[in-house]
Amino acid sequence: MSINKPSIAPKPTDSEPSRSPLLRLLSQPRIVVPALKVALVVGSILNLINSGEKLWNQHSINLWQVGLNFVVPFCVSSYSAARNDLRRQRGE
Repeated sequence: MSINKPSIAPKPTDSEPSRSPLLRLLSQPRIVVPALKVALVVGSILNLINSGEKLWNQHSINLWQVGLNFVVPFCVSSYSAARNDLRRQRGE
C-alpha cells in the first residue's frame, strides 16, 4: 500500500510562466550564440570603463570583476531573448 505525498513545489498558474520551456530555450544555439556576442562586446566595453586605467598603468585587476563584466551581459541578453521567444510562441 503506497501513500501519496503532497507535492512541495507550487503548481504554475496561468499568469506564471512555466520554467521548463524557458530553460530549454536558454540552451538553444539561436539564443546562446547571439548572447555570447553581446557579452563579448558589452563585457569588453565595461572592462575598459571599470578597469581601463589599471590596465593602462599595468596595475593588478580584480579577475572576479572582469568575469562578471562578461557574465552579466550574457545572462541579461540570453534571458531576454528566450523570454521574448517564449512570449512569441504563446502568441502574447
